[in-house]
Amino acid sequence: MQPLLEVQDLRVSFPVRGGEVQAVRGIGFHIQPGEAVAIVGESGCGKSVTAQAIMRLLPQHPARIREGTIRFQGKDLLRLKEREMQSIRGKDIGMIFQDPMTSLNPTMTIGRQITEVLHKHQRLTASEAKRRAIDMLEMVGIPHPASRFSQYPHEFSGGMRQRAMIAMALACRPALLIADEPTTALDVTIQAQILRVLKSLQREFGTSIILITHDLGIVADLCDRVIVMYAGQIVETGTKREIFKQPQHPYTRGLLRSLPRIDRSKDEPLVPIYGTPPDLSNPPSGCPFWARCGDAMRICRERLPEKTAIGETHSASCWLLHPLAREVAR
Repeated sequence: MQPLLEVQDLRVSFPVRGGEVQAVRGIGFHIQPGEAVAIVGESGCGKSVTAQAIMRLLPQHPARIREGTIRFQGKDLLRLKEREMQSIRGKDIGMIFQDPMTSLNPTMTIGRQITEVLHKHQRLTASEAKRRAIDMLEMVGIPHPASRFSQYPHEFSGGMRQRAMIAMALACRPALLIADEPTTALDVTIQAQILRVLKSLQREFGTSIILITHDLGIVADLCDRVIVMYAGQIVETGTKREIFKQPQHPYTRGLLRSLPRIDRSKDEPLVPIYGTPPDLSNPPSGCPFWARCGDAMRICRERLPEKTAIGETHSASCWLLHPLAREVAR
């Protein structure tokens, strides 16, 4: 099956005094039609930069896309003119941003912000666009959508603003939805509601989803595959079951060990990942995780590990997977 989205050797950097920060360093992945894929990792690992590069929303100054291709429905998005890209944003690719309060226009009603997308991409009349917008607000679970249509963002709660963002992103039935930390700063009850909304809308519209998050706990119920990023690179990728049940990279195992679990004793402490990520203005020549890895070998600091296939859908970049590596207790 032809992938809906295919990213190859993407490299994004930000010039700084005396050099540049290599935020994304040669990543590649694909998304199939109707598939939900999570990109997980610590803050600063390149998740949001990757999403903004796909949408072509990175500022031309100072961001620089050094190399790579981003093919969506067969088109290389990096080669399109801005006018062509504007016809894709909102229509074929929707995006939910991290903070709805700063993403929504405080001077415009919620209804007007949704209908603006419909007017631009679907040429609906005012009455048709209003009816569609109210239907979308109802679909994402906003009570009394007809009256909420005329309200402003400050009149909505945090969870309702996020739902309004989802309604706006899905108004034109996009083939791909990028959800960048859609549950940040929301309490656990609202988080669960937002994830249920995304899951039901995916089933109804067949939309592919890229869920960007640092929280593996919200991935299990929504996503089919997981991509683990660290220091601007993909260190492991696999199905949800493979990542949760058989993690192969020490960083992935560290993320899982640091999660609270209900089957742990209340006196059992969480195990953090000690240390800090590397400075990407001067990235290490070897594995970016070696300084924080308890199983690091000499070769880890000297050479970057190649991707090793563990199965048909599972791979990781770690020297411990090399046939000559020492046995390590998992």
